[in-house]
Amino acid sequence: MTVKELKEKLDLTIYSGEQGLDNEITGGYVSDLLSDVMGNADAGEVWVTLQTHKNVMAIASLKDMAAIILVNNHKPEEDTLAQSNEEGIPLLGTAMTTFEVTGRLWELIKK
Repeated sequence: MTVKELKEKLDLTIYSGEQGLDNEITGGYVSDLLSDVMGNADAGEVWVTLQTHKNVMAIASLKDMAAIILVNNHKPEEDTLAQSNEEGIPLLGTAMTTFEVTGRLWELIKK
């Protein structure tokens, strides 16, 4: 599944990083602790978080993640948007809670 397909199926908002909408999704990772994501997330995963600062983009780039989903209507900071566009990693948003979006993500990508 691509990020674009996920965006459509979950009715996610695209904040930035549109050039990465064709990124392939291999799984998901859920955490608000950056060191946890850095140590445990895998390339190609979608990261679900409420963190909005640009450090999330640094971690997502380091781990070669497919996209980031911000939950609970959290909006990204301006420098986060710019970094997302530079890295080509889509930054998406939803009003759903972490629990809800994670469950729906699991249903869509489980193998």
